[in-house]
Amino acid sequence: MKNGNQRRPSGSASSQKPKNDAAVAAEPHKPGLEARLAAAKLIGAVIDRKTPLDGMLDATGGNPAYLHLADADRGLVRAILNSALRHLPRIEAILASLVSNPLPEGARALHHVLVVAAAQVLFLDIPDHSAVDLAVEQANRDPRNRRFAGLVNAVLRRLVREKESLLAGVEDVSPVPEWFMSRLVSAYGADEARRIAAAQLVPAAIDLTVKSDPEGWAEKLGGRVLPTGSVRLNAFAGAIPDLEGFEAGEWWVQDAAASIPAKLFGDIKGRRIADLCAAPGGKTAQLAFAGAEVTAVEQSKSRLRRLEGNLARLKLSAITVEANLLDHRPDELYDGVLLDAPCSSTGTTRRHPDVLWTKGPGDIARLAALQEKMLRHALTLVKPGGKVVFCNCSLDPSEGEELVERVLADTPGFSRAPVRAADWPGLEAAINMRGEVRTTPAMLASDGEYPGGIDGFFAAVLQKSSETNH
Repeated sequence: MKNGNQRRPSGSASSQKPKNDAAVAAEPHKPGLEARLAAAKLIGAVIDRKTPLDGMLDATGGNPAYLHLADADRGLVRAILNSALRHLPRIEAILASLVSNPLPEGARALHHVLVVAAAQVLFLDIPDHSAVDLAVEQANRDPRNRRFAGLVNAVLRRLVREKESLLAGVEDVSPVPEWFMSRLVSAYGADEARRIAAAQLVPAAIDLTVKSDPEGWAEKLGGRVLPTGSVRLNAFAGAIPDLEGFEAGEWWVQDAAASIPAKLFGDIKGRRIADLCAAPGGKTAQLAFAGAEVTAVEQSKSRLRRLEGNLARLKLSAITVEANLLDHRPDELYDGVLLDAPCSSTGTTRRHPDVLWTKGPGDIARLAALQEKMLRHALTLVKPGGKVVFCNCSLDPSEGEELVERVLADTPGFSRAPVRAADWPGLEAAINMRGEVRTTPAMLASDGEYPGGIDGFFAAVLQKSSETNH
């Protein structure tokens, strides 16, 4: 809902005698209230202050309101946030239709209370009366919102009564921000843009990269083998650490799209390969298991420790280097370099719906410039005949196709090594005319039992001429 003037919205609780702050503070919290308070606080941080969820939900350094909760309530908060952010434009359109006059300036906290409650009523398996009662309680406990407790009650009770018709009325409202939809249409056309936008409403599946025998592991874990060779689990697989093969290091969690770039080198047994920006280590593990001598470069000490822990579980090894990749200059050039560059992450909105509300066009431009700088440095690290696989999880061509085209145009001695669609049966649509990989969340249809979709990813192979020393 957009902020409006200072008029009191219709349906407000002007006739109710408000409680004073001391009386409210003395009341015990209703069960579930703290989880809703935390959800409203965190969604406000995402929408209003562009704060990414990952940091706020971190198990050790996260937001205190979240860390204070029991594990079950933390799970509820995550479910509320993910649902609210996936459907935010539609939730806001519905709420706007239920309030006669715009909320007053400065009523953002009230807005967040309504969004959190609406997400529960519309999209989560939570009793309607619980979502409504706790939202009213939230309003009553906030001196800024107490006078609107009646409004909250009236709006949400109407939402409960009319939710089916209200949802039907917003089906044409794009579930993604206008800036993002505009860029999707420009890159993919209107029809495909709508399919990509719709795909982000469905939570991402859990895919596993297995060391060997995908069919066998699919049978053991009740999964499905994807065209990438990944094993996709169904929604009832259970907790990841409890599954067969986890402790033994037979597989690791990795979206199917993210498993593609490491495979683009071909046979790398005995070759020296650098994985730049390597954490959390899924691609490092792939390269090491394929028989390469891997150097994993990562700037963050904590992320590098996490990578080392993952490799230890998988019983794989790599040389780890804590450094900014722009400063990394090996004594001997590599046979290959994998650069999964930091990007806008717009291809991962199924699992990170906050991305669309914390990033914008300016972030894409800034990150594309950084990626180009990194790619140009990566090209200096390979020997003649060597390959650089450049990839990221952005859907924006400025971070992918356009960037690679620009770098190749003024970098003598390098050319694109085309990926052949015939080598990727079932994913032929993901190979563009230039021989680059471009996946979108609208690819890989669901078969009913298993979720569809795949992260949006871009990957290109750049090869150095064997006849140049540039």
